[in-house]
Amino acid sequence: MKRIVLAIDGMTCSSCSNGLEKYLKKQTGISNASVNLVMANALIEFDETILNQKKIEEFVKETGFKSLGLFQENQEQSKMKNEKIKFIIFTFLAIILFYLSMGHMIGLPSIEFFDMHSNPINYTVALLVLAICFIIYGFDIIKSGLKNLIHKAPNMDTLVDIGVLSSFLYSLYSMYMIFNGHHHYVGNLYFESSAIVIYFIKLGRFIDRVSKDKTKEAIQNLVKITPNYAVIKVDGKPKQVTIDEVKKGDILISKPGEKIAVDGEIIFGKAHLDEAFITGESKKSAKTVGAKVVAGSLNYDGYLEYKAERIGKESTISEIVQLVIEATNTKAPISKIADKVSGYFVPTVIVIALITFFAYLLLGFDFATSIITFVTVLVVACPCSLGLATPLAIVISEGLCASNGILVKKSEILENARKIDTVVFDKTGTLTYGTLKIAEIKNYSNKDNKELMQVVGSLESKSTHPIGNAFTDYLKENKLETLKVENFENISGYGMVGTVQSKDFILGNSKILSKYNIKNTHIKDEEALANDGNSIVYVVEDKNIIALIGVNDTLRENAKEVIKILSDNHIETMMLTGDNKKTAEKIAKSIGISNVISDVVPSEKANIIKKLKQENKFVMMCGDGINDSPALANANIGVSFNSGTDIANYSSDVVLTQNNLYSIINLRNISKKTVRNIKQNLFWAFFYNSLMIPISIGLLKPFGISINPMIASLAMVLSSLTVILNALRLKKLSMGTEHFDNIVVGDGAF
Repeated sequence: MKRIVLAIDGMTCSSCSNGLEKYLKKQTGISNASVNLVMANALIEFDETILNQKKIEEFVKETGFKSLGLFQENQEQSKMKNEKIKFIIFTFLAIILFYLSMGHMIGLPSIEFFDMHSNPINYTVALLVLAICFIIYGFDIIKSGLKNLIHKAPNMDTLVDIGVLSSFLYSLYSMYMIFNGHHHYVGNLYFESSAIVIYFIKLGRFIDRVSKDKTKEAIQNLVKITPNYAVIKVDGKPKQVTIDEVKKGDILISKPGEKIAVDGEIIFGKAHLDEAFITGESKKSAKTVGAKVVAGSLNYDGYLEYKAERIGKESTISEIVQLVIEATNTKAPISKIADKVSGYFVPTVIVIALITFFAYLLLGFDFATSIITFVTVLVVACPCSLGLATPLAIVISEGLCASNGILVKKSEILENARKIDTVVFDKTGTLTYGTLKIAEIKNYSNKDNKELMQVVGSLESKSTHPIGNAFTDYLKENKLETLKVENFENISGYGMVGTVQSKDFILGNSKILSKYNIKNTHIKDEEALANDGNSIVYVVEDKNIIALIGVNDTLRENAKEVIKILSDNHIETMMLTGDNKKTAEKIAKSIGISNVISDVVPSEKANIIKKLKQENKFVMMCGDGINDSPALANANIGVSFNSGTDIANYSSDVVLTQNNLYSIINLRNISKKTVRNIKQNLFWAFFYNSLMIPISIGLLKPFGISINPMIASLAMVLSSLTVILNALRLKKLSMGTEHFDNIVVGDGAF
C-alpha cells in the first residue's frame, strides 16, 4: 500500500470533506481515505498495482473538487494574496450595491440616474450587472453545490445554490415585468440578496482561510529550519548547490555559523552544534568524527565535513512534518459524530425550506414573500460553523503539540489522552536518562579489567539497548579497540550471546542464567551491587560466571515532580522493567512509585499492559527501547522518546522530541482543553442553528422578530467567526516547563 497526501481545492464545509471522503473510500484500490477540511488536504492509502496519483486526482475531480497535487507545507501563499485582492475589490462593489439598493432606507442621498422610482430600468440593470459580477465571483460555490447535488451528497454550497439561484431567477422574472411596464415589480427585486449572500459567504471563508493559515505556522516553522542551500565537495573543491541537488553519499561542508543541510555522519572535524529544536536541550552538543548530525542544527564553532545519509523526505525534519500532517488527517471520535450529524443536517434543511415555501403559499402569502423566506431558511442554516467546530480545534492543538515537542500521530490521541488513569514507565532511558556508566566490576577471571571489558564492550557494541552505550563509552574512554564478534545473537529481554577470539560468551541479566542453566555462585556480590542501585550484567564464559558488572544510571531531573503531579491527580503510576528487583525498587522509591514489576521480558510487558486494560484501565505506556515496543503498541496510548530506537518510535502513538517527561503532563492538559473547546464549538454551532432556523421560518414574526437573506448570511458569518475565535483561544494555553512555573494541580491543569 502507498500513502500520499493531496492538496484539495474547493472544500468549504464538513459536508464537502465528508462527501469526498465517502466517494474516495468507495473506489476500488483505495483502502482508506481521510479528508481534512482545515488543512485542505486528503490522506489516501491505495494499492499501487491498481491505481496511481493521476487516477485518484480524477476521482477528486468527479466530486466537484480539484487536486493541486502533492500537499506542500508552504504552497498557497500566492493564492492567498490573489484572494485578498479579489476580496477587496468585491468589498468595494458590495458597498456600491448596498448604497444603490438600501441607501434610501437610511437617508442617504439617492443617485437620480439609478433611482428605483424615477429610473426603475436603470436601477434594475445596475443591480443585475452587480449581481452577475458576484455570481461569477462565487462560481466555485455554485459549481460545488450543483456537483454535490448531482452526486447525491448535498453540502453547504448546495443550500447556497438553491437559495441564491431561486432569488436570482425570481428577480429575472421581476425584471421582465418591469421592462414590460409593470414598474411596481421593482419592489420584488432580490438581486442584491443573491449578491450579498455570496459576499458574506466569501467573507466567512476569507476569515476562515486566515485562521487556517495561522494553524499551519508550526509546520511552516519546522520547514524553515533547514537551509535552502548546501556546500558539497566536488573533486576536493567546495561547490554551493540547492538543497534538492544533494544526493546520498555526497560530502558536505559546514563552517561556524552555518546550519547543517541534511542528516548525515561527520567524517572530519569537530564542533559544538545547537540541536535544541529536536532535543529541547539548550546546552550545545559536542560532535566529532563518527557522530550523527541532523539537518537544521546550527554549527557554532568548528569546521565539519559530513556524509549525506538522509535527504529530502527521509530527513528527521521531514518525518516530523509528515507526522504532524498525517495526524491532522486522522479523525477523533468526537469529530466523526459531528461529521455524521452534518451529513444528515443539509438534506433536512432543504426539506424544512421546501415545507416552509409551500406552507407560505398555502397560507395565502404572495410568491415573493414565500421565495424569500425559502432562501432565508437555506442561507441561515448553512453548517459552516458545524464543519469548523472540530477540525479547527484539532489542527490548532496539533500545532500546539508540535511546537512543544509532542508529535501526535493520530488526532484521536488528543481526545483520549485526558482519559488516562494509569501511566506505566519503563526505567532505563525513560525515568532515567539512559546515559549509563560502568560503576563497578566484579572480575572473577584470569583477565585484567581492560581485557575483560574489551571483550564485553565488543559484544555490547552490537546491542541497541541503552546499557550497551556504557560499555562502548568505556572502550572509547580507555582507547580500547573493538574486537571481532561472530555468531552474535540478541536475546530480547535476556541479553546476548556471541563468539570473541574463538571463545563463546553469554551476557545479560539474571534471567539469562536460568535460561542456560547456569548456577549463580556470586549472590552476595549481586546483592551488594543491586543495593547500590546498579543494573547488573552477568558475563559467562564456558558456562562459568567470570564477572558481574554494575552499571548505574541517573534519574531524569523532573521525574520525581512528574510522578507527584500524576499521583496528585489520582493517576496510578507503575514501573515496568527488565532490570532486577532491587535496583528497580530503589529507583522507584526515590521518585515516589510504589508499584514496581521487574525482571520482565518484552512479551510479559505486553501481557501486563493487556491485563491492565482488561481491568478497564486506560493505560499510557512510556518507553524507549526495542523491548518496549510490544507494550507501546498494546497500550491505549504509547509514548516514546525521540532519543529512543526507531522501532519504539514506530510502535508508539506519541513521540516526545524534547525527551522531557513533563510533556506527558502537557499532552494531557492539551487533550482536556481541546475536547472542552470542541464541545463548546459544537454547542454554539447547534445552538445557533436551533435558534436561527425558527426565526428564519417566521415563527417569531408575531413578536416583531424577522430576518431576510442578507441578514441571514451575515448571521452565518458571525456564527463561524464565533467558532473560529473560540478555537484560536487554544493557542493561548500556557505549557509547563521543566521548572514547573505554570503547574496547576487539579482541574485547572487537567
